Amino acid sequence: MNDYVRIFDTTLRDGEQSPGATLDSHDKLEIAGQLARLGVDVIEAGFPAASPGDLESVRRISEVVGTPDGPIIAGLARAVTKDIDACREAVRAAAKPRIHTFIATSDIHLKHKLRMNRDQVLARAAEMVAYARQYCDDVEFSAEDASRSDPAFLHEVLAAVIEAGASTVNIPDTVGYAEPGEFAELIRGVMANVPGVDRCIVSTHCHDDLGLAVSNTLAGIQAGARQVEVTMNGLGERAGNAALEEVVMALHTRRGRFAMRTGIDTAQLMRTSHLVSVRTGITVPPNKAVVGANAFAHESGIHQDGMLKHQTTYEIMKPETVGLTQSKLVLGKHSGRHAFRSRLAELGYEHLDKGQVNRAFERFKNLADKKKVVTEADLEALLADEFYQPPQVFVLESVHVSCGLPALPTASVSITTPDGSYQTQASTGTGPVHAIFTAIDHIVPIAVKLEEYIVHAVTGGMNALGEVTVRVQTCDEAPRTFSGHGADTDILVASAKAYVAALNKIAMAAGFKPPGAGDESQAASDSQSEQVVSEP
Repeated sequence: MNDYVRIFDTTLRDGEQSPGATLDSHDKLEIAGQLARLGVDVIEAGFPAASPGDLESVRRISEVVGTPDGPIIAGLARAVTKDIDACREAVRAAAKPRIHTFIATSDIHLKHKLRMNRDQVLARAAEMVAYARQYCDDVEFSAEDASRSDPAFLHEVLAAVIEAGASTVNIPDTVGYAEPGEFAELIRGVMANVPGVDRCIVSTHCHDDLGLAVSNTLAGIQAGARQVEVTMNGLGERAGNAALEEVVMALHTRRGRFAMRTGIDTAQLMRTSHLVSVRTGITVPPNKAVVGANAFAHESGIHQDGMLKHQTTYEIMKPETVGLTQSKLVLGKHSGRHAFRSRLAELGYEHLDKGQVNRAFERFKNLADKKKVVTEADLEALLADEFYQPPQVFVLESVHVSCGLPALPTASVSITTPDGSYQTQASTGTGPVHAIFTAIDHIVPIAVKLEEYIVHAVTGGMNALGEVTVRVQTCDEAPRTFSGHGADTDILVASAKAYVAALNKIAMAAGFKPPGAGDESQAASDSQSEQVVSEP
């Protein structure tokens, strides 16, 4: 299938390494399930050797998502035996497991990071691929910092790892240094000068430090690469990785130019983007290509006139192609449960059980009492708020706020704590949100610093559902960052939900248990470990 490009998604590995991104085991499993529905070919589920929690997350994804008809489940490993052993343990339950091992090949990395010479790196790369190959038929090798490596040495290393059993060789632009012509030349050099390259798949992994990640990825495809390593929303180290949605839609929209295809269900792109944004706490910029709020919005009079005359005047993609719809979701307070469940299935939530549907339906009815028409975007936000939240260690029961000019903002908050007690606290603040957060702080014994507070309306109109994302940092010796998300027609209630959600993630990391939970409840936050590791 020379016209097929494999989509290797590394949102759960490289994307999680984005500063400020926080994902626990439950988050990762949810995202992995959606990536499978999206149709990615490979999910790089994590770095198993980084922490016991990360190993457990990859293992769980391998069991649940790594089905025979599902994607390949990969784990990343440095070119050392203990990393490969951990990776093998994590992915062994998948029907299609992959071990992805790497070592740097640039003289910069050899001298300043690895303290190894070329002969040592060559020997280590081949030895570790062979070691991984005894565990797994599908072994990928990455030459870290390939774009700054001596091409002749890079070719020598790739030839050695292919001979040792690598089925995929990855050519990363690890620091986003290359430009498209240069990167295409690098891939063409690999295709022409590496013995045995015809027996494996050549892959790209491009970073966006100069804003060229997607361009370099597309150039690599044109030069012969048939796998691309990408992330949803372009998440990743520093400036991020090549964005999955941009690469896929470039191939889809310019099919005549590239003559390539993927297995991606493009109608799932918006839903996947939103889920990743909610779970990581990193919002999508409005002007983001393909999935941004303004990607299909038109304000200029000239543009609006053209659009009214013909959609193709100013849109090269149809909104429906990426999962948007121009029609309203006409569901209101008189809508029935059957119609509601049918619409959930259309939106990709057919996996919800009866109890979950009933909970969502109750929230939908409450929302419909406040809004005459519930749009598809409203429903997406409601479902994200209902099902994509951490376990409720501290349960927000009520929020009451009094504020105005010239009144002093005052908030009263009630929360059920892990021991089952119901506590109420009142506090004042410089504004209503400050008062709410201060009242919550009086009840929840977790000291944090608020790093970011973001509010946006899901739809237009005075009665729009509001979404709030907060990012907080712990106040201990090794500060960690956690995010929380909340949605409500009352933006102050949404703020309280988001703040408590962030605190609940910290509470789970600290070993707290939800009210009434037995000893079998286990914190799923070991994957929050921030052990520093190298990466392609």
